[in-house]
Amino acid sequence: MTVEVSSVEQTQKEEVVISESDAKLVNEESQNVEENTQNVEDEPKPKLVEKSSSYREESNYLSDLKDGEKKALSELKSKVEEAISTNTLFKSEEKKEKENQTDEKKEKSEETPEEGENPAEESSKEEELENKIEDISIWGVPLLPNKGSEGTDVILLKFLRAREFKVNEAFEMLKKTLVWRKDSKIESILEEDLGEDLANAAYMKGKDRENHPVCYNIFGVFGNEELYQKTFGTEAKREQFLRSRFQFMEKGIEKLDFRPGGVTSILQVYDLKNCPGPSKKEIRSATFKAVGLLQDNYPELVARNVFINVPFWYYAFYSLISPFLTQRSKSKLVVARPAKVTETLLKYIPLEEIPTQYGGFKRESDFEFNSEDGGGVTEICLKPGSTEIIEIPEADGGATLIWDMAVLGWEVSYKEEFIPTDEGSYTIIIHKEKKMDSVEEPVRNSFRNNEPGKVVLTIKNHSKKKKRAFYRYMNQKSCSV
Repeated sequence: MTVEVSSVEQTQKEEVVISESDAKLVNEESQNVEENTQNVEDEPKPKLVEKSSSYREESNYLSDLKDGEKKALSELKSKVEEAISTNTLFKSEEKKEKENQTDEKKEKSEETPEEGENPAEESSKEEELENKIEDISIWGVPLLPNKGSEGTDVILLKFLRAREFKVNEAFEMLKKTLVWRKDSKIESILEEDLGEDLANAAYMKGKDRENHPVCYNIFGVFGNEELYQKTFGTEAKREQFLRSRFQFMEKGIEKLDFRPGGVTSILQVYDLKNCPGPSKKEIRSATFKAVGLLQDNYPELVARNVFINVPFWYYAFYSLISPFLTQRSKSKLVVARPAKVTETLLKYIPLEEIPTQYGGFKRESDFEFNSEDGGGVTEICLKPGSTEIIEIPEADGGATLIWDMAVLGWEVSYKEEFIPTDEGSYTIIIHKEKKMDSVEEPVRNSFRNNEPGKVVLTIKNHSKKKKRAFYRYMNQKSCSV
C-alpha cells in the first residue's frame, strides 16, 4: 500500500521558553511567542513526524556522571546512611544536640536495669525500631544505600540537581521533604476521597516523545463560579485543593520508573483557557502556595511545564512568582498563545498522543487506532495557494478504510471522495468540499469500498502562508500505515 502526495515542505521546530525579562512585559503583544519558519527545498518527499531534540534530561547512569557529580552523590549517600542509622533524618541539628545531652544522662541509669524490666522485650523493641528506620523510603524507593535499590541513586540525584549538586543543601532539602510528607500524611494521600468536584480539573492522558506521562491541568473549569467557590471559597477549601494537587502528583509518580534509564518525570500541560483572571485573588493565592510546595518537595519530577491558551495577564502573574522559582524551574517553562497550541504541543508530544481538543489524533476509547497503530502519522507541507492531493489506494473490494486528517490552523478547503479503479464506475463523494475554520478539530472518517479504488483527500490552501498538514490511515483488513 502506498500514499502519494504532490509536495512536502518542512517547518522549523523552535522552542518557546519564557524568560524573566519577557515576563515583565505585561502589555506586549504576542510577538514574544511567535515562531519563525524555515525555507527548505520545494519538492522533498513525504516524511514521518520527527521528535524534537530540544530538551534532554540528564542521565542517571553513574558512568555518565562527571567526577564532581559522582563525588557529590557519594557524599550525600554517606550523609543519608548516617542519618538513618542514627535515627536523625527527621530531626533538626538543634533537636539532635538536645537528645544527645539527654542520652548521656540516661546512659548511667541504663547500666543497671530497673526492677520489672525485661531485657528480651527491650531487645525486641529495639530490633523492631531498627527495621522501621531501615525501611525509610520515598516514592517506593528505599533511601538507605545498602538496601541495594537501583532507584536510590536516581532519587538522590534529583535532590542534588535541584540544588546544583551542593551536598549540604540537597541533604537539607531531602530532610525537609521527608518531614513535610510525614506531617502532611502524604504516604496515605492516595487513599483519601477528596470528592469528584475536581475530577475534570486534571487528568493523565498519553505520553510525550520521550515516554513521559502527560498530565493536563484544566484551569478553565474554575470559570464556573459555583465550582470556584466550592474550591477556593474558604481557607479549608483551598487546603483541600492543595491536597488534591498533591494527590494527583502522587498518582502520576506511580507511573514512573526510578531506575537508571527509566522514565523518572512527568510532562505537565496547563490549559489557561477561560481561567479566572488576576482579580480572583483566592485562586492566585492557592496556586502560588502550590507552586512553592511542589517545587520544594517534588524535585526534578517534572520534565517540562507547558502553558497553553495563555492570556496576556499571565505575564503579570508570572512576574510575581518568578522570584520564587529556581533558575532550573524557569528553564522548563514553555508558553503558547491560543493560535500556537497544537504547534507547541507537537514539539513535545506526538500528534497521535495529543487530545483532539488540542488538535491531535488521540480520542477517548479509540478502538480503531490504538497505541500500536499510531506510529504512522505523516506530515506534508501546504504551499501558499497550492492544492495537495493525498491518495489512499485499496486494491481489493470489501475493505474499510479509516483515516485522520488535521491541518494546523486549518483555513483551507477540504473534501473527500472515492474513485473506483473501473473507469465505468461512478466517483463517490464522501465529504463535500468545505472551508475548514481555524478552530476545527481533526477529521476522523471511514469508507467501506465494495470494489477496488482509492480514497482521495483534497486540500486547497488559499492563503499566502505555508501550512502543515498531518494524516494517518489504516485498512481494517491489514495493518495501519
